[in-house]
Amino acid sequence: MDDLSPEEREIVELVRRFVDDAVRPVARELEHANTYAGELIDQMKELGVFGLAVPEPWGGASVSAPCYVLVTEELARGWMSLAGAMGGHTVVVKLLLDHGTQEQKDRYLPRLATGELRATMALTEPGGGSDLQAMRTTARRDGDDYVVNGSKTWISNARQAGLVALLCKTDPTATPAHRGISVLLVEKGAGFTVSRDLPKLGYKGVESCELSFDDMRVPASALLGVEEGQGFGQMMRGLEVGRLQVAARALGVGRAALEDSLRYAQEREAFGRPIWQHQSIGNYLADMATQLTAARQLTLFAARKYDAGERADLEAGMAKLFASETAMKIALDAVRIHGGYGYSTEFDVERYFRDAPLMIVGEGTNEIQRNVIARQLVRRSAEGGPL
Repeated sequence: MDDLSPEEREIVELVRRFVDDAVRPVARELEHANTYAGELIDQMKELGVFGLAVPEPWGGASVSAPCYVLVTEELARGWMSLAGAMGGHTVVVKLLLDHGTQEQKDRYLPRLATGELRATMALTEPGGGSDLQAMRTTARRDGDDYVVNGSKTWISNARQAGLVALLCKTDPTATPAHRGISVLLVEKGAGFTVSRDLPKLGYKGVESCELSFDDMRVPASALLGVEEGQGFGQMMRGLEVGRLQVAARALGVGRAALEDSLRYAQEREAFGRPIWQHQSIGNYLADMATQLTAARQLTLFAARKYDAGERADLEAGMAKLFASETAMKIALDAVRIHGGYGYSTEFDVERYFRDAPLMIVGEGTNEIQRNVIARQLVRRSAEGGPL
């Protein structure tokens, strides 16, 4: 935490204590029951977690990206679902800050800062995931309104969110396709339907839903910014912070798995000595700690680049890719270290193993991340800049 201000260090420490005192004692029970953690979310509001990306003029704290990463890691260490509850929220805040009109900022940011209003984004569709340009959801201009038709899926916090940043086609005939994509700021009650909640392996306690739009009318002022056709570029910049957040979630899951394994390996004995003293278990612990440290440094590197105002799609993609694969490996190794107990729902290790895959497939699959990284490497090489 060397590059954090004293105030930011206090924020991270405050969230750490919240996780240890309030989250970890109840996370297992809530997760197994797939219960929405309303009381914990309310405490996060009181701590100011939902306003960490909102500047002071609108009532937030506006911390640095490295601080945001470390706060997210702490929350995910306690229960990854709590970190997920603020992921899309932060992306929408960033979209408003970077591209919103003054009226849109003044309308939404003060309530987003307190968590009174929570936000999410709607990108993925049932017929396609990472290929956003192939989306079928349309928004046709009709007088002073847009008329929206289509559907979205895997939308986190859809039932709890009061504001949805909807990616849609305002010009389905545009060539190339991304030039016809816009973002609409859709408020709860606008007329969309939450079709169903999707059953999931992990990431419990946070709903992931299908949304349906059937001739839903929203005012033209719902367009993010002032010009149609800018939505794809707007969202790609927003997803940089989204991928940093997913990488930080992975850090939290990996760290929890490592800490539980380290504790267990010192308490559990086999053949007359603690199991960490057996070379195979000791090697697991050493590799887990090394990989987690590397993933954290890569994520903080990307966060610092983002804070500098530079394009960080390459670095954020690398962080998301490496941190999520690392969390999955650490979670599996934690199961190995715990042996039969690692397969028991009486221990948290099995939860880490179920939560870790989300970061691999969420916010752009890791296969897509590799494609993005390769393209950026080629582009930078062609431009003669540093890789």
